[in-house]
Amino acid sequence: MSVIVEKNQRLKADIIRHLYYKKSLSLTDLSKLTQKSLPLVTSVVNGLIAEGFLLEEGFAPSTGGRRAAMFLINPKLKKYIVAIAMDQLTSRLTIYDLSRKMVAPIQSLEFDISSEYSSVDDLIDFINKSIDQSQISRNDILGVGIGMPGFVNADEGINHSFLKVKDGTTLQKYLSANIALPVHIDNDSSLIALAELNFGEAINLKEVMVVNIGWGTGLGMIINGKLYRGSAGSAGEFSHIPLSESDNLCSCGRRGCLEVDTSLLVMAKRAEQAIDAGAESSMKALFKDKSKHPADHFLTAVTQQDPVAISVLAKAVFQLGKGIATLIHLLNPQCVVLSGRGAKAGKMLLPPIQQAIHEFCIPRIAEQTEIKLSTLTDEAELLAAASLTIEHHQFD
Repeated sequence: MSVIVEKNQRLKADIIRHLYYKKSLSLTDLSKLTQKSLPLVTSVVNGLIAEGFLLEEGFAPSTGGRRAAMFLINPKLKKYIVAIAMDQLTSRLTIYDLSRKMVAPIQSLEFDISSEYSSVDDLIDFINKSIDQSQISRNDILGVGIGMPGFVNADEGINHSFLKVKDGTTLQKYLSANIALPVHIDNDSSLIALAELNFGEAINLKEVMVVNIGWGTGLGMIINGKLYRGSAGSAGEFSHIPLSESDNLCSCGRRGCLEVDTSLLVMAKRAEQAIDAGAESSMKALFKDKSKHPADHFLTAVTQQDPVAISVLAKAVFQLGKGIATLIHLLNPQCVVLSGRGAKAGKMLLPPIQQAIHEFCIPRIAEQTEIKLSTLTDEAELLAAASLTIEHHQFD
């Protein structure tokens, strides 16, 4: 392959990626984003239009001169991405087209990632069956993106915490071989941060901390407009800051970690304990429904303003706010985004966090950081998992 052809292929992939994230852009926009000349970008875009990959649709708002034509990925293009969002207990799967539209309903698998009885082969069966049920040809699927908890080395395709596979291969390679599609994996909190950066509350921001409120407590760090992974890929282990006032054992094997006070699993357990102690709550009836996890029922009760649920939430989120105060002192971010499954609690998260920040943060530093609620909530990880395929596919 000649150098020129190779460069054009890279530019082609870059143009598709930018349009995937931004939906529609002008030639000038694409030239700036790719840092390539306008004539070269125009030539590649025209080629993509001829292939049926892109469409010209409409014009940009007038700025006083000639209105620029806008381009987007062809919404009728039959190319798809499988996205999987895993947490400690449940794996969710959907399929997106390149317009970021879901073309298959979300499928769920009860899968305790930490259990010795949970096999990676069960996950593979779930993925293969879901693809078969969608009736989408594998020839039209670009790849599979998976977000998962644990110490994940995205470059090497290894999860050092969970889902061990046979010696001599990596988790990524094992999944790819058994699904017969390219597979890419990454840490769930890192992906949620990328989703907020590309699609959510962190768009166009440079310094953002994205807190993943879920079965566990996670953090994705956006520094200088990019995901920060640290020297060995393990940056952002926010949940293991020793801020807990209890002596409860954390899943990491140590005591005092923030997560033992702030995860949704802990909140649900405390709500159950309050009811067992005689507190009157709508959760008494909700918890009898075993079709959902108690933490999901707990979130439902919070959104319905159940007093016991709100009291439990406030105590846990105050502790989370202490951790956020620490982040603000260390990193002075523009913004902290509250994301993940727990963001469904909405504005009820804000008062206890603000209280903790007012109590533990130097005011002059605290006032420089805005606290935002995610609008992506539990779709954040799915969107970013799909983005893994966009980032790695060559679009030959």
